[in-house]
Amino acid sequence: MIARLCGKIVRKRPEEVIVDVGGVGYRLFCPLSTFYTLPEEGHGAEFQIHTHLRDDALHLFGFATRPELLVFRLLIGVSGIGPKLAVNILSGIGPEELVAAVGHSDLARLTAVPGVGKKTAERMMVDLKDKLGPLAATWPTAPEAPPAAEAYDDALSALTNLGYTALAARKALDRAVKEKGRDLPLEKLLRAALAVLAGRK
Repeated sequence: MIARLCGKIVRKRPEEVIVDVGGVGYRLFCPLSTFYTLPEEGHGAEFQIHTHLRDDALHLFGFATRPELLVFRLLIGVSGIGPKLAVNILSGIGPEELVAAVGHSDLARLTAVPGVGKKTAERMMVDLKDKLGPLAATWPTAPEAPPAAEAYDDALSALTNLGYTALAARKALDRAVKEKGRDLPLEKLLRAALAVLAGRK
């Protein structure tokens, strides 16, 4: 089982990264919380890995920090939440905010994440309330993402892949651009748009 990878980023885009390790390219599925922290393509990075083996495939899920990995593993232990939905959840809410939402039984915030209905959110609150809290004290501060070119189309694609409608995604992105400026890098554009979609703006 692969538990950790260190290598050069060959390609990165929201939710998926290709990492070259000794000439072998590994495809990692990553939440936006990890994507925000990654260096530019061509630079080295380290990932904590969850190896998910199915009858027909082997998928690798990569995380920038161990706490993210631990939260992911707690999420997939909740009935009805598989690895892909767990990545979606971490992409839609972020680990620190997830800890706070579960701790405060914030049903509205949890159900604002695409793919999370009321029953799933309630199961998360019951199953994770006593497990997520201890992680908050050790949560690392993520570094600011490096500057990048404007990436409206990439952000739109990422949001629709998360389950938002194209119309809702465009409205959120347009508002983010209007409020924050047209030269936002992809990482900050996604953060701003997700804040709009979550009703925090």
